[in-house]
Amino acid sequence: MKWIEYEKDLNLFEEFNKEYKPMTQSEKYKCVRVLIEYFSKDSSWKISRLPDTYEQRREILRGLLNVYPVREIDVNILNMLHRLLLSEHEEKTIVDVNNLEEVEENIAIYRGDITNLKADAIVNAANSKLLGCLKPLHECIDNSIHSNAGPRLREDCNKIIEKQQHLEYTGQAKITRAYCLPSKFVIHTVGPFIHNEKPSKEEKKQLVSCYKSCLNIVKEIDEIKNIVFCCISTGVFGYPKDQAAKIAISTVRDWLEENTNKNIKVIFNVFSHEDEEIYKSMFRKLECKI
Repeated sequence: MKWIEYEKDLNLFEEFNKEYKPMTQSEKYKCVRVLIEYFSKDSSWKISRLPDTYEQRREILRGLLNVYPVREIDVNILNMLHRLLLSEHEEKTIVDVNNLEEVEENIAIYRGDITNLKADAIVNAANSKLLGCLKPLHECIDNSIHSNAGPRLREDCNKIIEKQQHLEYTGQAKITRAYCLPSKFVIHTVGPFIHNEKPSKEEKKQLVSCYKSCLNIVKEIDEIKNIVFCCISTGVFGYPKDQAAKIAISTVRDWLEENTNKNIKVIFNVFSHEDEEIYKSMFRKLECKI
C-alpha cells in the first residue's frame, strides 16, 4: 500500500503543533505523577511502588507508554504528555542534519541518538506490526523513536495496518508524521530477521528493498530534502554489521545515481564507535559491490 492511499487517514501533511511552553522541573515532576496514574490503569506492566526521584518516575512512565495499547487518550492528558516530550527535547542538543559534513556528495555519517536529529525524515527499524517495541524500557531504536515521538505515532501505524489488513511485509516502508520528535516524518521499514549467521540471497534482497522503499517514498514527497537511515536489521534482527553497511552504502549510491532529479541528502546514523568505523572503512574502499 502506497502512502497516497493512507495520507488522509493520518493527516500526513498537517503540521504538528510543536509550540508548547517549556515545563519547569516542578511542573515536570507533577506532570509525570499525573501521567503515571493515568497510563497505569489496566496496564499489563504492574508498578508495586512509586519511587521518589524524578528520573525513576520518568522511566516508569516510559515503560508504561511502551506497553500502552492503541486506544483513545484523554485530550488533556495527551496535551500534557506532548508538552513534557517537547520540553525534554528543548533540553537536549538538537543537531540539524543540513549542517553535517558530507563524506561524499549528498551522503553524511552521524554518530549519536537519531531522536536528537532535526531532519525531514528519519528511518525506524520496525517490526511487522509497526506498533513499536512493546517491551518496557527495551533499548532498541524502535522503542526509542516511539518513546520520544509519543503515542500518536503508534496510533498512526495502527491505522496503516488496519487499512492494509495485513502485517507489514519485509522490505517495504510506510511513512507517518514524527509528532514530538525534532524531525518532520518517520519512515518505518521492516528489515530481514537473520536466522543463520550468513544472510541468504533473499535476505540480502530484502535489505536492499528496505533502503529503496524508503528512498522511493522520499522521491515522491517534495518537502523531504533529507533522510536519516539507522542501521537496519543489525540489532536483534542479527544482520552482520559489515555486510549490512556494504548493502546500505551500495544501495544508496546506486539510487542517487539513478535519481539525479531528486536532490536529497542521505545520512547514515550509527550509534557506536564500532559502527562508525565500519561505515567509514566502507567509504574508503574504491568499490562497494554487493
